[in-house]
Amino acid sequence: MDAGPFFHGTKADLRVGDQLTAGFRSNYRPEIVMNHIYFTALRDGAGLAAELAPGDGAPRVYAVEPTGPFEDDPNVTDKKFPGNPTRSYRSRAPLRILAEVTDWTRMTEVSPP
Repeated sequence: MDAGPFFHGTKADLRVGDQLTAGFRSNYRPEIVMNHIYFTALRDGAGLAAELAPGDGAPRVYAVEPTGPFEDDPNVTDKKFPGNPTRSYRSRAPLRILAEVTDWTRMTEVSPP
């Protein structure tokens, strides 16, 4: 299993020591309550998730620590990218916020000429 470091992207303003937990509505399908919390070992992958997250807040990436067992995210690895090249994971246990990460690559909107 991947040793990390691990990251989570969101528009939530979090603090070191906060915990992210499952049991909330999906960012991408609000009719679904999530049984897992999702994270990645790719800083820019977390940045992409932060950019796509709903809400008016600024996209943020956090270094996180799983507090329990985790597994490959089957929604990505089994359905889209065999072998988990996205290094995407999920856990039923909380993720602890270790730090906010600021050196991730922001997506930029390209304007037509």
